[in-house]
Amino acid sequence: MVEFTLDGYRALLAAFLDRGYTARGFAEVEPQARHLVLRHDLDMSVQAALPIAEIERDLGLSATYFVLVRTEMYNPFSAAAKRDLERIVGLGHEIGLHFDPSLYGSGREGLDQAVGRECTALESVYCVPVRVVSFHRPPARLLGLEGRLAGRNHAYEARFWREMGYCSDSRGEWHHGHPLDHAAVAEGRALQLLTHPIWWTAGSADSVKEKLDRFARERFDLLRAELARNCEPYRDAAENAGGKPKP
Repeated sequence: MVEFTLDGYRALLAAFLDRGYTARGFAEVEPQARHLVLRHDLDMSVQAALPIAEIERDLGLSATYFVLVRTEMYNPFSAAAKRDLERIVGLGHEIGLHFDPSLYGSGREGLDQAVGRECTALESVYCVPVRVVSFHRPPARLLGLEGRLAGRNHAYEARFWREMGYCSDSRGEWHHGHPLDHAAVAEGRALQLLTHPIWWTAGSADSVKEKLDRFARERFDLLRAELARNCEPYRDAAENAGGKPKP
């Protein structure tokens, strides 16, 4: 089994290339062809995505990176996130909207309007079109949902969800079986491969909890550094206590 590391991700993509697969975006994929749709949902970190994007560029592949607009995990409009996402776009990848439907009502019209607003927000900051939407922790009612949302494709339309293969590393392990063993791959059909960069870039920790603990420590260090940079009393108190926040 391919381990969840950067080297493991590179080896996984190389194995697909060896099987005759080429990367395609959602708009270009043909369900009956050896097409690989590389999808990344950024649930927790934008920074974790950049090494993944660089590996894909090195292999001549392109992917779609789906960004949350409303989340407590990161700010997609911060200077650091904007720098990294612009770098990802510069590597030849696409930005999509990772949409959290739990924050809105269940009506189709309301979802349509909310998706439109969030896509417009991303487009206004990054100056690129947002053409595809994925759902964050999608309820069953949205799996296979027909039609576009706010004029955009979504990753769970029947042709992406049922007419071709689908594999995900949700919760830090493979669901629907290992991607190389998927029935669609054995049959030479297209596969939507959903990965979350946090599982592949959080170091060599052995467990999902250890990876998330590492991520939490790094975020806490960043928060302390930002508190010190923006609040003199906090910075002075930290320095007097001999615990100067990390830059």
